[in-house]
Amino acid sequence: MSDTGLELTETEGLAAEHALGVLTASERAQAERRMASEPAFAQAVDDWRRRIAPLAAEVAPVQPSNEVWPRIERALPVNDNNPQLARRLAFWRSATVGAMGLAAASLMVAVYLGNRPPVVIPAQAPAVMPMLNASLNTEGGQPLFVASYDPVRQALIITSLVPPGTDPLHVHQVWLIPPEDGVPRSLGMVEPGTAKTVPLDASISDLAHEGTEIAVSVEPLGGSTQAGPSGPVAAIGALGQI
Repeated sequence: MSDTGLELTETEGLAAEHALGVLTASERAQAERRMASEPAFAQAVDDWRRRIAPLAAEVAPVQPSNEVWPRIERALPVNDNNPQLARRLAFWRSATVGAMGLAAASLMVAVYLGNRPPVVIPAQAPAVMPMLNASLNTEGGQPLFVASYDPVRQALIITSLVPPGTDPLHVHQVWLIPPEDGVPRSLGMVEPGTAKTVPLDASISDLAHEGTEIAVSVEPLGGSTQAGPSGPVAAIGALGQI
């Protein structure tokens, strides 16, 4: 909502959503291209960031127990075809990319959950294994993918930040590389601009822990023709707790 109480225009709404970090990967890429070509839109995004910063600063930090966030993540219904759910998932996963995601998370929690009664967690609640996360970056440090591993469901969720249609002649193949032997295990392909959940069988899930690397290689259509990556590794990162 704007300062005057009027509804935001489409442009203002997009600028606000980009400043909050709640756009999907494809929407974010489109917004950033628009910022590069439209100075007025870029200024609108900066204006919203300045508005958001003091609001986030006023939110008193609260340290949840180690069990809260894993439960929230597992309670979210993963549906890559639902734009609203994908936007919300992209918002929380963006915390691995930079501090802006953390500030936006504090603001959104205050707005949406501030008027609800507190959730009481039983003192004797069983221990929950934490989620592991990784930002997959290029050699230059640019994040291209975000990965999250749920040790309870034994599933890896990988999100591509690459704009759709960037390279129609190649595919992006995901690899799990444990530090024990350094041997890549293929986890299949991920489409640009989408999120994919990959269930891991017992032989691979035992190798997914802190320090295990997740890599994405650029391969010919159909994937690698050998046991490991046959094309260049576009991005790589190690799993760990946030």
